Amino acid sequence: MLMSLDEVCTNVLILAEGLEKDEFLSSRLTRAEVKHQILTMTGLAKNISPSICNMMPELDWAGFEVLTVQIGQGGSAENEALWFAITSLIPATLMWLRVYKKDNPTLFSFQPKAL
Repeated sequence: MLMSLDEVCTNVLILAEGLEKDEFLSSRLTRAEVKHQILTMTGLAKNISPSICNMMPELDWAGFEVLTVQIGQGGSAENEALWFAITSLIPATLMWLRVYKKDNPTLFSFQPKAL
């Protein structure tokens, strides 16, 4: 899941690269896809086990939950949440994921659950 989280964060940054806030908010297609990717990201984060979350305290796990709520409100709350995610939450998340991947690559390896 952590590799998928990394991938989704990267996708959002690529989609929003070079856009100013007004450009982003007025771009229906880009905004819709970024919103979709962010909701995918928050869904992934929600399903990461508490033990792994505890091993990565620098990631803003609570922020992902708040982001989901704000996006669900629509309007200006959603706009601000999306822009905050693009400019702050996602870059910080991606940075920390890469630090953890370098320091502890086993966290990022696929481990099937026992039946």
